[in-house]
Amino acid sequence: MVVFAGQGDARRSMTLLWRTAGDESRTGPGRKPGLTVEMIVEAAIVVADTEGMAGLSMNAVGQRLGRTGMALYTYVPSKNELVDLMHDHVLAELPTDYEPTAGWRAAVTAWSEDLWTFYLRHPWMLQVSQARPVLGPNEYAVLEALLRILRDTGLSARSLNHVASTLFHLVRGAARMVTESRQAVATTEMSEDQWWLARSALLDEVAPDFAERFPVLAWLSAEGSFRHDDESAPYMEQEARETFQVGLTVLLDGIESAIPKDPHRSGAD
Repeated sequence: MVVFAGQGDARRSMTLLWRTAGDESRTGPGRKPGLTVEMIVEAAIVVADTEGMAGLSMNAVGQRLGRTGMALYTYVPSKNELVDLMHDHVLAELPTDYEPTAGWRAAVTAWSEDLWTFYLRHPWMLQVSQARPVLGPNEYAVLEALLRILRDTGLSARSLNHVASTLFHLVRGAARMVTESRQAVATTEMSEDQWWLARSALLDEVAPDFAERFPVLAWLSAEGSFRHDDESAPYMEQEARETFQVGLTVLLDGIESAIPKDPHRSGAD
């Protein structure tokens, strides 16, 4: 499923996202609340980590806190605003300060690896569409960290923007393949090996001219490009990991080739 952020009331969402310490709602004049926005958000993240976005509801979060779902509305107006808060809050786990001494390439690699690990730890984040960003402080901090690294390349502002977007898409796309592969096993109750063997074994029968029709694919197979060294790991997880690593290397090579000779001058857009 795809969840779109920013569906709640704009002012309420932005106020909650950018709230400062101590800006928690109260249950009544002079009384401290039994809950806080942060407690609700953290409980919701645990629910999403366990059940995915499909299992997220105000009632489910309330149950985890020993309250009713209705009790949460004093602090968070609706599930829409809650998703925005969850998305931004959990991004605080990511580092935002990368060591520049090893060079921009090593720093971008570290940033990408951190984001990859983060998505596998919180796969529900991949269900929150990036078509409409949350515009929260932690979301901006993650992007700022990457742009700070890339700025040292001397690329133009427009190029930096597009390169940053491409890096996000690369990491998210590869991580999504891992999480969807895991979900497929749980949903279908069929392992990857069972699925592939049941269908690929039929290709010779249903498509005896496969090699003639798809010569490049046949060549890739003959060259062993579809085989992986670690037979204990699921095929699609290994494929996604290698896709991420190869794609990152190619992208970094491309960035390096586009760097202007004078690092203090931006290239053309």
